[in-house]
Amino acid sequence: MKTHFWDAVTQRRTYYSLSKERVTSDERIGEIVGEAVKHVPSPFNSQSARVVVLLGEHHDRLWDMTKSELEKLMPQESFQATEEKINGAFRSGYGSILYFEDMQVVGGLQQQFPLYSDNFPVWSNQSSGMLQYAIWSALELEGWGASLQHYNPVIDDSVKAGWNIPDNWKLIAQMPFGKPVAEPVSKEFQPVAGRVKLFK
Repeated sequence: MKTHFWDAVTQRRTYYSLSKERVTSDERIGEIVGEAVKHVPSPFNSQSARVVVLLGEHHDRLWDMTKSELEKLMPQESFQATEEKINGAFRSGYGSILYFEDMQVVGGLQQQFPLYSDNFPVWSNQSSGMLQYAIWSALELEGWGASLQHYNPVIDDSVKAGWNIPDNWKLIAQMPFGKPVAEPVSKEFQPVAGRVKLFK
């Protein structure tokens, strides 16, 4: 069990070269997301995480929508490189996972515990980060590659309209995933000794 956990930690990487080839069943993807949503901790056990999984044409539509929104904001000469990146690294994948936080839940905690009011949005984001990491690592153990993207708030309104997302769900991140077709770039590590202090 220990080896299995650290395999997940050390092997998780950012993959930008993805294909639409299926690695596991769609049901298995749903199981991974469901288990993570159920078991990843949240502040005061608030369970404020909300997740939308987009496969097939829904996944493609997300990234077409993203390109459309960005094209409105960018000079044409800059947009071409962005379009190529989205097509080749995100839309080329099998699916996307959208991470949200239910701000109605967060707001309720702020009212219930006013002493910690300023902390609840921070803790909410921390919990979402843990959820993203858990799903990312679990997908990689299954043979998928993924990356984490943040096109919010540019795409927020389009996403909510496109998939009937409640207004109180705040979009936090997008995770395109697919079958890796190229190795990730090499990763350099800073010395751990300068980043960790141990007192005993």
